[in-house]
Amino acid sequence: MSPAPRRRSVLLATAAVTAAATAPAGAATPVRHRASGPLVIGHRGAAGWRPEHTADAYTYAVRAGADWIEPDLVPTKDHVLVVRHENEIGGTTDVAGRPEFADRRTTRTVDGRAVTGWFTEDFHLRELRTLRTVERLPLVRNRNTVFDGRGRVMTFQEVIDLARRLSGESGRRIAVFPETKHPTYFRSIGLPLEEELIRVIRRNRLTARECVVQSFEPSSLHRIAAARLGLPFWQALGTSGSPYGHAVTYRDMMSPAGLREIASYAQWIGPDKSSLVPPHTLLADAHAAGLKVGAYTFRAENQYLPAAHRRGTAPNDFGDAFAEYAFHYGQGVDAVVTDFPDIAVQAREGLRR
Repeated sequence: MSPAPRRRSVLLATAAVTAAATAPAGAATPVRHRASGPLVIGHRGAAGWRPEHTADAYTYAVRAGADWIEPDLVPTKDHVLVVRHENEIGGTTDVAGRPEFADRRTTRTVDGRAVTGWFTEDFHLRELRTLRTVERLPLVRNRNTVFDGRGRVMTFQEVIDLARRLSGESGRRIAVFPETKHPTYFRSIGLPLEEELIRVIRRNRLTARECVVQSFEPSSLHRIAAARLGLPFWQALGTSGSPYGHAVTYRDMMSPAGLREIASYAQWIGPDKSSLVPPHTLLADAHAAGLKVGAYTFRAENQYLPAAHRRGTAPNDFGDAFAEYAFHYGQGVDAVVTDFPDIAVQAREGLRR
């Protein structure tokens, strides 16, 4: 089959759910049940279709059938948790074009790496409220730039409130899946994430069905676990190196002994999807240790797909994303973290049938 029809088939397969997800509240027919099979987690909402970490992105994800939505947590100067992919916001907001904040541009060393830009920890919440969100990958997802300027930076509390409202709308329990970003760095500058996250969780009385906490840094999960919140934890895993500030390597953490250690404090691991492809035995080893496995990050563009599933040569054209989901679902993964939850849900429906 030629590349063009393949690409159209992916787009056409998502057309119905796309229309429902983008319709105004009350006019859409949202997904009202979850099929049996792996959980679908909206990565920063539905980052493939809307600028990430915006109300539009989270709403799209849930109406498309996502079971959880993922907010990345970073603090403001006045220690309010907001949701951004990174604390540097030059690429996700219009701050670079705001002359009143020109003097906030600086260079900071975050997790041992020098980063130049504008940082949430240099802004009070009231100042961040004046910024507007933009697409983080405009060269990859040019279609999303039409929504630039339409959203604003959300607090974690606002994401919780939205998840509860969308739970009522959809008739499904939508969980929030917060990640502590750069927790060692923020602790070093007097803005620890864990204490504030614990306060928000307690204030909202979040249950194990409503919240799962993730981090790449085990020490961050241990700090939160000490509060005895009764919530599940998800140990995120990189493909190389170590969690920042930790001697143990990701490779060691993914060994049978390392997985048993993770199982002493977490219920999930979250590896890169490439770590689950044979000859890797991580999926079976994790299940043997009593852990569930959620793989990240699934996308539809050719450049993010295995070579066998690409269609044509344009890196930003859609490839055969359904084939990649089918492979991982068939292997027995327990969840997928995806920029395109609508495609993931339809692939899951296909598995059920």
